[in-house]
Amino acid sequence: MTETLPPAGIELFEVERVLLAEAAEPPVSTRDAEARDRVWDLAVRANPALFDGPVVACAGLEPGPRVLRLSWVRVTYRHYALRRVPGATALPSLFVNVIQPADDGRVLVARMSPSTATPGRWQLPGGSVEPPQGGALLDESALAGQAARELVEEVGISVASETLRLWVVTRGKHSSVGLTYLAPPLPEATLRATFTAAAAAERAEGREPELDGLALVRSPDELAGLPGPHADYLEPVVRRFSGRS
Repeated sequence: MTETLPPAGIELFEVERVLLAEAAEPPVSTRDAEARDRVWDLAVRANPALFDGPVVACAGLEPGPRVLRLSWVRVTYRHYALRRVPGATALPSLFVNVIQPADDGRVLVARMSPSTATPGRWQLPGGSVEPPQGGALLDESALAGQAARELVEEVGISVASETLRLWVVTRGKHSSVGLTYLAPPLPEATLRATFTAAAAAERAEGREPELDGLALVRSPDELAGLPGPHADYLEPVVRRFSGRS
């Protein structure tokens, strides 16, 4: 089933399976590549924490009644600087995130730290999909594994990837595609303690945590009370979760 939510400009797809196939990166003209590199270099000067690591972009999305077919391409973060090049085309990004409920039904949302590319933004724990290495496959199991890894790295919550259920797929700003997984509920005290411990561990290693705050929200109204920018998918996902039967 597909539902478009006009207020946020987000499409939500309810699917049971995701089938993935690798595709070739579209060619980029010399002019666009040079402009992309200039934009990227300026961004790194403004925020030296940015890095040009390998990521996966979405080359195509075909939603069906129960199955979503997704083609993907190996790129690096530099690729998305094409969004700021007039006339150039950047592929949509592909990311995973996790709905981590408290045992009272509220949802954990987290705020990005000042050192990130989107400082102060509220979002679900998650991150960009990374390409497989050493001949491994990018499949449903690998995606769930990356979602579980993001959850433990960002908020300290360790869950087996097998316990994560693909709950919804979103398509939003820049046509970016997000695969949202649902984790088993945990007590509020556990969520806050693990988040605090994960942040302390990062600082002990001399690194700034990617997330610098968390909140538990029960409804879109409570979400709207959080100051600062919000990820475009966040309100529709929280609304869908809070209204589930």
